[in-house]
Amino acid sequence: MTPKKTYKGSKTALLLTGGGARAAYQVGVLSAIAKFIPRNHGIPFPILCGTSAGAINTTALACYASCFHLGVKKLEWIWKNLSCDRIYRTNTAAVFNNIFSGFAAGFQADYALKRPRSLLDNAPLRQLLNQVIDFKRIDLNIKNHYLSSLSITASSYCSGDSVTFYQSARAIEPWVRAKRLSQRCQIDSEHLMASAAIPLVFPSVKIRHQHYGDGSIHQLSPLSPPIHLGAKRIFIIGVEQPKQPIHPIENNPHPPTLATVAGHMLDSVFSDTLQSDLERMNRMNATLALIDPKVRAKKSGLQQIGSFLINPSHDFNALASEYYEYLPVGVRLMLRSVGVKNDPESSLLSYLLFDKHYCRELIKLGFNDAMAQEQDIRGFLALGC
Repeated sequence: MTPKKTYKGSKTALLLTGGGARAAYQVGVLSAIAKFIPRNHGIPFPILCGTSAGAINTTALACYASCFHLGVKKLEWIWKNLSCDRIYRTNTAAVFNNIFSGFAAGFQADYALKRPRSLLDNAPLRQLLNQVIDFKRIDLNIKNHYLSSLSITASSYCSGDSVTFYQSARAIEPWVRAKRLSQRCQIDSEHLMASAAIPLVFPSVKIRHQHYGDGSIHQLSPLSPPIHLGAKRIFIIGVEQPKQPIHPIENNPHPPTLATVAGHMLDSVFSDTLQSDLERMNRMNATLALIDPKVRAKKSGLQQIGSFLINPSHDFNALASEYYEYLPVGVRLMLRSVGVKNDPESSLLSYLLFDKHYCRELIKLGFNDAMAQEQDIRGFLALGC
């Protein structure tokens, strides 16, 4: 039997961004890439970096870094058979009891023991993560050279910093920059829960002495973790959708609803910083190209970083509105109270619809988008034809 291929010093990183249920799109792209790679190969991305729901996908891949095909298949099976009640409590009584408890907690005395509050209770997600992810395999894959590094980014509500938790094969020193820092640790389900705690929607998570939320909130430089972990090339699967105005810009009679405003805020949190960071990196690459290669060689910190970004070709909001009926009644009533209806005007639905029917559509979309760029992807990853 042919031995599985290890990364052998490869410096290619995979960066998966956040986006709640939209992260099913990432699985479709990965499924297409798996078709470009022999079944006995390890993961083609030895450096894995994820934020929010993307952190969950990268960690699952890290556990099966010795067999990329197997890791993708397991991820695909989970997303294709997902239901909202595996992510958060969905029955009507639980939904509104959670909201009422949060409201009542505001009247508690300062010395009372308080729990983190949010619109939805995502305790089922913690159970799912501990059930399907074997975190011990991460160290094993690092030891056997199938994986170089894994990083998970969360946002500290205490300091306002973007904190990257990482496991690595090499003695990479923790880095500290303006509004961002890193901590070397053993990744577990609490890091994933913290990174995926969408603001206001899911509760914060306490790790050691700090409370953390979704990693996209304070992440001013999403490309920072893979670069600090040694990446020379970064393959990025984003979730920024092409979106058309629901009403003509010059003739929109209605002010935005609370849900529309919240959707715009989430879109900004999950997408805008990545685009600006990519622009900044491309400008730096262009500047470095003007410097003599011999001078660059003397400065180890001066290097060009290659990148490949793939984003969805269709509007997630429009797709989510087609599957509105699969949203549990209790959650539907709660969202309707803030203006979320069966239309594509707000992005909230596309983030919270963890239903297999919707997720399968996103996986299909991701697969088709990647296959449409097969030659470019093969070229970037040096996979051959």
